[in-house]
Order: sequence, then C-alpha cells, then structure tokens
Amino acid sequence: MAVEQARIHIVPKPWGRTDLRPWNAYHDTRTPIGETWFERADPTAPLPALLLKLIFTSEPLSIQVHPDEALAHALGLAQGKCEAWYILSATTDARIAVGLKQQLDPTQLRACIRDGSIVECVQWHEVRPGDSKVVPPGTIHAIGAGLVLVEIQQRTEATFRLFDYGRRRELHIDMAVAAASARQSERQMCPRKLTAARTLLVASPFFVLERMTLAPGAVRELDATAETWLFILGGVGRVDSIEVAAGNALFLERDRACIEVGAQRLQCLVAYARSVPAPHLLRRLNDMRIPDPARSPSRASLPIVPASATETVPLEAAP
Repeated sequence: MAVEQARIHIVPKPWGRTDLRPWNAYHDTRTPIGETWFERADPTAPLPALLLKLIFTSEPLSIQVHPDEALAHALGLAQGKCEAWYILSATTDARIAVGLKQQLDPTQLRACIRDGSIVECVQWHEVRPGDSKVVPPGTIHAIGAGLVLVEIQQRTEATFRLFDYGRRRELHIDMAVAAASARQSERQMCPRKLTAARTLLVASPFFVLERMTLAPGAVRELDATAETWLFILGGVGRVDSIEVAAGNALFLERDRACIEVGAQRLQCLVAYARSVPAPHLLRRLNDMRIPDPARSPSRASLPIVPASATETVPLEAAP
C-alpha cells in the first residue's frame, strides 16, 4: 500500500530549457533540462508500470516511433510503448505531430527518412494549454518547440529516431521502419465528461488519463486500487497527510486516499493502470454539496446529498 509524494529526477536534453519555473524550481543557464521524471519516494521500491514526466522544449524533439508489444518482445524488450500528452503551456506557434499526412509503404518511408522530407510528411497540429493527445505504439510522432507538457507512458525507453534536426545522434532507420504502423492516422478521442468532477482524456489498453476538478472545501476519497499517479495542475489541498500544490506529483497503489481541497479549486491529472475508466474513482466524504465548476449556479444550490454518494462513471460513458 502506498501514498507517496514523488521524488523528481532531472534529465538534461539538448532541446531543453534552462528555466523550468513555475513547474519546477530549476533555473540554471549552464544546462538545458528537457525532462523531469516523477519516481517513487524510495529508490529501492519496485518500479511502477507507468512513468509520469514533464517535458520542456526550446527546440523541436526528434521525429520518432515506439514499438508495439509484439515487436518489443521480438527485440527482447519487456514491453512496447504507448504514451499520452497533456499540454501545460504553449507558445502561439507551438506544434506537435501525431501520425503521417498519408500512408507510406516501407520503401517510401525509408526514402523520406534518408532525405529528411519526413518533417513534411508528419501531420503537425497546433496546440494550446489543456489539449491532450494519445500516441499509440507504431505512430510516428514529434514534439515541437515552445511547449511544456505532461507525458504518461508505459515504462520503457524503446524509442527509434527517424530525424533529429542535425544533432548528430544516432538514427534507427531499420527499427523505425519495422515499428511504424500502417495505421498512421490514429483517431483522437475528444475529452468526455464522466461526472461533474471527472473528464476522460485518454483510454488506452495500458492506462487511463483523466482531468479531475474539485471545488474549494470538497473532501473526496480516491480509489487507487490500481497503480495511480496524480499531477497537480492548479490549486492547493492535501492528499492524506501530504500538502499539494501546482507542479506536485503523487504515486498511489493498492490504497484509498483522502483528498481535502483548500480555499482554491483543485485541478489535477489522474493516470492509472487500467484499460477502461474506473467506475468509482471518487467518493464523497463530506455531507454538504459543494459548488462544482462543472455545474451551473442554480444546480450548485441543490439540497444536501448523502455522505455515501459516489461519483460513478455512467455506463454510456465507458469507451
């Protein structure tokens, strides 16, 4: 059983930033930092199945692809890699790429990698804060400059680079072509309300990502039976005995945690190792109806509800 404040592992990258504020206190002009990984408090604890990280870009990242389970196993790797992104901040011209503009056969893809035209072949999308994307295994993708984003992924670094903007790092052309899926126009799901407090962002075979919004003064019990990560987007509060604010992350597993919201609305991302949304992720612990940002003022003044009321995913909301 675990409810832990995550420790932070800082990862330098050539395309990173020298100032990570307000999401991290790091600011040092000597070393650009591209990623901060959230890890379990005890370095000797078993590794979680999922990895939560922040990515900071001042330059575009490489164009890359990750293997699926079958190819990963064939290469002797434990698993493939599915990932999802949530945009925290973006410059006006910031873009990400997910998939190709049109399907390419292996010969065409290899030619585009070799002559650098793969940059024009990927499907670029403008993004803004609050946007989310899922990147299934086999999908060619890239993250552009001017972004800060949250990434949740299967815990593996199986990455094959197709193009790296002249940084002279190794490319993995053969592995990238083998890993690339023929389905390069993966359909993105639109955010969907599950309850007044919960918005489903991503449901993949490997994890679910939700955005959770709780009103000032709310008290909820979070069911973290499965491995669960919380990332605080805004507001203040307490999770069990741990004070939380924007930029904090927590790891929970095989436990239930009490969330107490402070004087400001608490908004966070919740990622957990399931393939479908948990039907009873939140349970109401205080007996007063709290005005919820997802409800109109008239509905917020409804009578008291029972203390045992549970925030349940409607059947029709299950993917």
